[in-house]
Amino acid sequence: MGLGIIGWLVIGIVAGWLAEKVMGRNHGLLTNLIVGVVGALIGGFIAANVFGTPVGGFNFVTLIVAFLGACLLLFLLGLVKRRA
Repeated sequence: MGLGIIGWLVIGIVAGWLAEKVMGRNHGLLTNLIVGVVGALIGGFIAANVFGTPVGGFNFVTLIVAFLGACLLLFLLGLVKRRA
């Protein structure tokens, strides 16, 4: 069972918001959504290709994977900003 657009938005906002709090950043709702959805894509790619675990559906595991991907994204963006 896959996520619909509403599921992507909810998971994205929650994952982006959680990552923002953990990483000590301060963004708005739209940025949290973007970070969360991109983080979900990154986390899903890593989970499927590195660990061999497909992730999908509207559940806690999907939220955790999106959150970890969003944290990774914010960490990498912080490294890029620091160098520039």
